Amino acid sequence: MQSYTIGQAARLLGVSPDTARRWADAGRITTHRDGTGRRLIDGRDLAAFSVELARPGSAEEDTPYTSARNAFPGIVTAIKLGDVAAQVEIQAGPHRLVSLLTREAVEELGLEVGMEATARVKSTNVHIDRV
Repeated sequence: MQSYTIGQAARLLGVSPDTARRWADAGRITTHRDGTGRRLIDGRDLAAFSVELARPGSAEEDTPYTSARNAFPGIVTAIKLGDVAAQVEIQAGPHRLVSLLTREAVEELGLEVGMEATARVKSTNVHIDRV
């Protein structure tokens, strides 16, 4: 069976290695040590934990309700405003996402360069949620 290091598990879960380590220390996810002393997580345990983590109600209370499931939390790096349309760029970890939306939407969200935002991808559209 495939096993994952804390760092690999963190990357797959979309969290920092410190968060994954805290979850393991708290007993939320089971680990074992290999011959060199590294903490590993069995693939089946990691799969089950990832499903549990994704269940509704497991996230923070202020998480918005949305039908778009592919969320990329990040920081707004650029905003280009036109008369009617706008372009917003978000850097979410290694991912650069660009959304074309209305100027009105950017203004209503109060988006500014440097603020946190979440890009939600559904099909070929990128939706922006203010954090």
